Amino acid sequence: MSVALASYRGDQVQPQTVARATGVLFLITFITSIPALLLYDPVLNDGAYITGAGSDNRIFLGATLELILIVANIATALVLFPILKRQNEGVALGFVTARVVESAFIAVGILSVLAVVTLRQESGADAASLLPIGDALVAIKNWTFVIGPGFIVGIGNGLLLGYLMYRSGLMPRRLAMLGIIGGPLVCASGVAVIFGVLERGGAGQFIFTIPEIAWELSLGIYLTVKGFRPAPIIAMDETVVTT
Repeated sequence: MSVALASYRGDQVQPQTVARATGVLFLITFITSIPALLLYDPVLNDGAYITGAGSDNRIFLGATLELILIVANIATALVLFPILKRQNEGVALGFVTARVVESAFIAVGILSVLAVVTLRQESGADAASLLPIGDALVAIKNWTFVIGPGFIVGIGNGLLLGYLMYRSGLMPRRLAMLGIIGGPLVCASGVAVIFGVLERGGAGQFIFTIPEIAWELSLGIYLTVKGFRPAPIIAMDETVVTT
């Protein structure tokens, strides 16, 4: 009689399922974040939006997309954690923490734009008093983007995740290098924006973020299509003992 027993160390997971789920989640972050920013355009770039007719439904749609973004952001870290902690648990936990912090800044930004819509709909105050409040809320939204996606992402998605993927060999190391290089560049661009060296959302900041964008997009596509490469930290899940 022979019995096939799967031999696991640590969490019992199916690595390729984890890989493809992670890839899809990263692609969802692209699908939600970019349209959301475009949908917010009336609030972010029209100082008189808070006193005008408004395009509230598109703002609500943008907020909904960012709520999905938050879920996908945190899910990418939680789904990967059982695998990545085998490489370095401290760094893997740092990645999870960075993802949560980034999502917290996104949530504050959502509240800011929704507050603008609420004031426009329900406030009985005159335009002179509403305009500075609207400007303040938009400023908060803009700064949450600079510090969250514009700085924290460089630490979590870029440097920490790039390092873990490079060291583990779960994907081609040349791709992982994009994260290791792109992460610090994102952080540097965020600091440069804070000090006024680069214009927020300008061409200079965009150029600095290109390697990080390429890293996250390639990560999503590679893991969705191919899954993890054979590596020691997942070989433990594929060992079969026959007796």
